[in-house]
Amino acid sequence: MTQRPHTATSRRFAFELPARTESVSRARRLAEERLILWGCDPDIRDTVTLIVSELVTNAVVHTASSYVVCELREGEEQLRIAVRDEGGAADPRIRDCGEDERGRGLLLVDGLCSAWGADRTGHGTARVVWAELAHGMGDPC
Repeated sequence: MTQRPHTATSRRFAFELPARTESVSRARRLAEERLILWGCDPDIRDTVTLIVSELVTNAVVHTASSYVVCELREGEEQLRIAVRDEGGAADPRIRDCGEDERGRGLLLVDGLCSAWGADRTGHGTARVVWAELAHGMGDPC
């Protein structure tokens, strides 16, 4: 069994965008560009950019946020994607969408990740929706 070398620090990249529909494609591009700089495999880049797209879309569509903050953090065991928004009436949840293609975002995230969830930040209604990809679900960066 090959072990990853121990690193004392993780790599982190964060950016803030207006909570508008056009910010979703910008978030995907920023995430992909960073993962390219980190030397990530194309398969993991595709997975991460899909997750970023879904989480940012949910923040834009389902909250009254004026901005969103996206963070990528690679640690020894996982790559974590987190999107902070200004909150909404309901917490994120997986829905049964039937044949409808809309509303499947968290179902995709759930299928691609080793774990995901949502946490209140303690500042009003703000929350962070996060997803983690365990190393081994794709090549590490």
